Amino acid sequence: MLFIDARKLGTPVSRVQIELTDADIERIAQTVAAWRGEALDEGGAVGEYADVPGFCRSVTLAEIAGHGHVLTPGRYVGAEEVEDDDEAFADKMQTLTARLGEQMARGAELDQLIRQKLGGLGYEF
Repeated sequence: MLFIDARKLGTPVSRVQIELTDADIERIAQTVAAWRGEALDEGGAVGEYADVPGFCRSVTLAEIAGHGHVLTPGRYVGAEEVEDDDEAFADKMQTLTARLGEQMARGAELDQLIRQKLGGLGYEF
């Protein structure tokens, strides 16, 4: 069985709707055709199927049974590979925690400002 996780494809049309582009549809169609061992277009070449972490994976029925017959694609396709940015973990955590501290301090300032503005309107809490 072929699982395709297309959640990261498409472009937002509205806050709740995402539309697949022609390129997205082509990618999905090419993947399915290659998995089936068929040409997408009549007389066209048959593509070679390969699992792509984070996008598609071919699994056996036994593996599906092993997951309690849950058919959520993300469970099978896994996560896409992420390039290592060569920044040491400790350095990255130092940078991120410093940024988080700044954002939390700014959040506290904004909370206080909101309380003052609401108090000025007669709404205390």
